[in-house]
Amino acid sequence: MNAASLRARLLAPAQPASTPPARGASVGAAGIAAPIAGDDARDLSPGTLTPAAVLVPFVLGATPGVLLTKRTAHLSSHAGQVSFPGGRIDPGDAHAEAAALREAEEEIGLDPARVELLGRLPPYVTGTGYRITPVLGLLPPGLPLDALGLHPSAAEVDAVFELPVTVLLDPAAPQRRRAHVRGRWREFWVWPHPEYYIWGATAAILVNLAARLRGAE
Repeated sequence: MNAASLRARLLAPAQPASTPPARGASVGAAGIAAPIAGDDARDLSPGTLTPAAVLVPFVLGATPGVLLTKRTAHLSSHAGQVSFPGGRIDPGDAHAEAAALREAEEEIGLDPARVELLGRLPPYVTGTGYRITPVLGLLPPGLPLDALGLHPSAAEVDAVFELPVTVLLDPAAPQRRRAHVRGRWREFWVWPHPEYYIWGATAAILVNLAARLRGAE
């Protein structure tokens, strides 16, 4: 798949990048577009959600892929897990796109000027009370991951890697798993990768992304 084809597929499902996020939106609030509730958010009580944003960047090298990071093991939350670059939307962030780009620069040294923003996927709500806005972006065509000049923060990121688009387009790739967590059984998505365990909110957002990409075929 070339850059033009991928761009066309991504533009079809995305919400306009100019649409500002709802800051402090309430679960089930009237007039707020309903986000997708994650597997761990089924029992989330009504209340205020914390707005967050992640950048979902596509590396347009010879084999396009989605850029992901592995968090360091000593972080206070989600230590050692695979994630997209991102975090809370701060009061100084103009919108979700600004927050996603800021966090990506802080976490992996990605220059915001090198990201072509394409829009958003539907918001995703986690069981910890976050309303995550996934922001779609393209990195410079023709450049592989190791040529992007990234400088991951040693305090936050252990590794930066890719999940190939060919895996995303395979409907049999993501698998449902079941585990006993904190006194209850949970089901969640897992994506295959030879080195990293991709699950949780990141895996669920990838499932939503893959469905949109395949729907554009």
